[in-house]
Amino acid sequence: MKVSKFGGSSVANSEQIKKVVNIINSDDERKIVVVSAPGKRFKEDIKTTDLLIRLYEKVINQLDYSNKLNQIVDRYEEIVTELNMDRSILDEIKRHLLNLIDVYHDKPERLLDGLKSCGEDFNAQLIAQYNNQLGHPTRYLSPKEAGIIVTDEPGNAMILESSYENIYKLRDYDEKLIIPGFFGYSENDDIVTFPRGGSDITGAILARGIKASLYENFTDVSGIFRANPTVVSQPEVIPEITYREMRELSYAGFGVFHDEALEPLYKDRIPVVIKNTNRPTDKGTYIVSERNISHLSHIVSGVSCDKGFTIINVKKYLMNREVGFTRKVLSILEEENISIEHIPSGIDSISIIMRSTQIKGKEERVLSKIRENIPVDELTIDYDLAILMIVGEGMNKAVGTAAGATAALSKRNVNLNMINQGSSEISMMFGIDEQYSDIAVQAIYDEYFANKTTQLA
Repeated sequence: MKVSKFGGSSVANSEQIKKVVNIINSDDERKIVVVSAPGKRFKEDIKTTDLLIRLYEKVINQLDYSNKLNQIVDRYEEIVTELNMDRSILDEIKRHLLNLIDVYHDKPERLLDGLKSCGEDFNAQLIAQYNNQLGHPTRYLSPKEAGIIVTDEPGNAMILESSYENIYKLRDYDEKLIIPGFFGYSENDDIVTFPRGGSDITGAILARGIKASLYENFTDVSGIFRANPTVVSQPEVIPEITYREMRELSYAGFGVFHDEALEPLYKDRIPVVIKNTNRPTDKGTYIVSERNISHLSHIVSGVSCDKGFTIINVKKYLMNREVGFTRKVLSILEEENISIEHIPSGIDSISIIMRSTQIKGKEERVLSKIRENIPVDELTIDYDLAILMIVGEGMNKAVGTAAGATAALSKRNVNLNMINQGSSEISMMFGIDEQYSDIAVQAIYDEYFANKTTQLA
């Protein structure tokens, strides 16, 4: 039994939905289907979820929201009309939106999660109804009916481990099940959403819960590219990648698959395939727990780069002799509720790297606290840092991977602010100035993939 998830671009309009149901009905193993909210129909379009957020903003600021509500209903009306469906579903959509506004208008967090969930919820109902109309027995299930009970953290839900027992019962249904992604229900029966992009998480939870043979993630690309296609022209598609590699690449900006969605799949070693809704026969990219690395054509699987980091540099002579020095620095950041990404260190220095959004507006206060409480020789802060990740299971089997990477960057005059390699040796991390991020990605891609293969030593 498979779980198949379709992203926003796959269900953006009636033509895309026709493709989706054709894919669903072409394989009897595709029993459980997760759908996102309608995405962009064209480049300048607005995603349905963003329309719902704008509706929330109108309501919470006590402004006239009727036009925004009608915009949302119109998105679904267009689909319903073009699919020749019963229009009564549109009345239900409008009624549900108005009811949420009425019930939660004085509870901002609940209202936001409630409204955000509607994009997926309405789409799941619509697609289930349409597939039934085509003569295929199909049932819409709400996340509550599906057993998706989550922590009560608005906008940041996590599945409760106890939910999986109920989710397994979904195997007993005879019909195809259409389930909205992105949200679950708390134990108090409130709607709670996952982080943005959370339909991937829903799909992964269901795949683990029913012990699926495969989790299919349908999107608008034919797999995961070795590098960002907006930076590198026509990069290769990765045929197979491990969970560990995918996690490393996702961290640094690979946006095809939500990195948090890997966690439930990893535990039960459920394979994932990234496929293209518009080209469903393309092989796609498989994400697996282990793969054979003895005959890899490339020691590097992919390269990615993410911007928006800040680095605090602390220097103190004989720092290595001072017990608790790093802890004192980190405790100040903890007081300011700042999470840390990386801490490269030397005998007399540490560099603390964080997302710029974490420290924004707190810079002077943090630096002052460090100076006041900890004797340091030098204290500086640098902005506009990018993190370049080079990832590959074969890297720990090959000699000279780091040398090849640094040489390639040197040729393009990319200065390295930081180098870090984890104990797993499946990734290398370089801190570089943001202005060189695209140049660096192209340099690494050319070094490892352009017109050549690199064999294991």
